[in-house]
Amino acid sequence: MAEFTLPKNSKVQKGKTHAATSNGTARKFKVYRYDPDSGENPRYDTFEIDTDNCGPMVLDALIKMKSEQDSSLTFRRSCREGICGSCAMNMNGKNGLACTTAIEDCKGDVTITPLPHMEVVKDLVPDLTHFYAQYASIKPWLQTVTPTPSGKERLQSPEDRAKLDGLYECILCACCSTSCPSYWWNSDKFLGPAILLQAYRWLADSRDEMTGERLDDLEDPFRLYRCHTIMNCANACPKGLNPAKAIAETKKLMAERQI
Repeated sequence: MAEFTLPKNSKVQKGKTHAATSNGTARKFKVYRYDPDSGENPRYDTFEIDTDNCGPMVLDALIKMKSEQDSSLTFRRSCREGICGSCAMNMNGKNGLACTTAIEDCKGDVTITPLPHMEVVKDLVPDLTHFYAQYASIKPWLQTVTPTPSGKERLQSPEDRAKLDGLYECILCACCSTSCPSYWWNSDKFLGPAILLQAYRWLADSRDEMTGERLDDLEDPFRLYRCHTIMNCANACPKGLNPAKAIAETKKLMAERQI
């Protein structure tokens, strides 16, 4: 089971209980609450939700909690379609997207916490500032040195385009990186599975002409090589991607250029 980071010198306290407002089938949701501006320790609040009068997903339950029981409950959401990655959080010990996690698939009372080992902005909102700074550090855009073909796009064959499948679908939700013990302990230096998958997406792109420079930037004892292939990242990815495979392919490119 994954863990999440508590604010320093704090303990999780017993919180409030919010009862369901109807006599339907009630499910209990134990939700992590923390407001740094209040000066209070984190706590768990318990919400009872009538699932007969609620949408099927965990995000639906959270929206119901916020709209009907406690308007101060804070979480990120946007697309509700598993595309934006905004509602990534930990549910019953597993990272995932609240909008694609069905309530009926969660056994017993549902415990909801922020993504593991991230600083918490408020309640279920993790601070992703460092995560996105790492993403920017790999220069995630097409880099070329040759002139753009006159009046044309930079083309690639269907075979080369197929090499990007399983890479471009990443939505940067951080579910994989925050499930990785190496990232927990070395996030200041190790880029983590999400960013390394994104890095390989450009290494695998036949149109990019900065392969050597990109590999030089990753050639570091920590930035790339802290991955120990325990596969938590692949198990946690809500899009079914395999960051560990992308990291292995990057290591292979590193080895090939030494030959």
